[in-house]
Amino acid sequence: MSCTRETGGAAPTRGQKILAATLRGSLSVLLKPAFLSRSPVALQRHWLAALSRTTLPARGVPRRRTVLGPVPVELTGNGHSGTVLYLHGGGYVSGGPVTHRALTSHLAKLADASVAVADYRLAPEHPFPAALDDAHRAYLALLEKGHAPERLAVAGDSAGGGLTLALLQRLRDEGQPLPACALMFSPWVDLTLAETPRTVPGEAMLNRQWLAFAAEAYAGDQRDSAGASPLLGNLDGLPPLLIQTGSDEILANDSERLAEALDRADCDARYQRYPGRWHVFQLHAGMLHDADLALAECRDFLHQHWR
Repeated sequence: MSCTRETGGAAPTRGQKILAATLRGSLSVLLKPAFLSRSPVALQRHWLAALSRTTLPARGVPRRRTVLGPVPVELTGNGHSGTVLYLHGGGYVSGGPVTHRALTSHLAKLADASVAVADYRLAPEHPFPAALDDAHRAYLALLEKGHAPERLAVAGDSAGGGLTLALLQRLRDEGQPLPACALMFSPWVDLTLAETPRTVPGEAMLNRQWLAFAAEAYAGDQRDSAGASPLLGNLDGLPPLLIQTGSDEILANDSERLAEALDRADCDARYQRYPGRWHVFQLHAGMLHDADLALAECRDFLHQHWR
């Protein structure tokens, strides 16, 4: 099997060009306190949560708090096509269901799905493998509640994208039923940062210093383990994967390397690179046309593999 490479997005209109430039400029200024390694973790979390209010959740999509096993989740949507376990980004130190409502609500609405956003434990209070353990428990709870694996998917962005891959590897190694497919948005799959560039032109959100801080806070001296850096683990025997990334982000190389590794693995995968787009641009669904197109691709991918 191999990883199919695709160029995502469409030719932007003048209005979309102006909107994209405005969003990029706003992110580069407003998100700085949330991704400064010297900022207290509490401030990083508060700032990210506050800025998430500038995104646009989909209208008419219900949500409620519940639990999967011991893991709190926000259940978004009540669609009947299938269920997505969503693992949010934030470098394992911040983020939560609230910060990702724009993405998860639009995904739920487009795919006619229920999206269970896991509120997994965060570092440094709960270091590796706490986040992975919580993702594992939440997935097994879905199985215990009667969700058929062929109607399940796992998805995640950034750190949650790496967590998605690590969860699939653990489930495979344990012989547990695997989900029908998985989605990864700008996944962070190598916490060693060995091949992460210092800077990338157009990067609007992340920086290498903060990534190093987050990697140390979460995984410490276990950063090179497959559980923390799943790119370094075995990629054979995983369900179909859809990977989406922007060209203008410091973690784009993680997706490139993952696509190359999947070319050599027993796994069916698609890798979509969106020119001129930033880290987890799908959070701007409902405003940015490319974000809507990307989530429409996710909808089609889910429906292709859900039975």
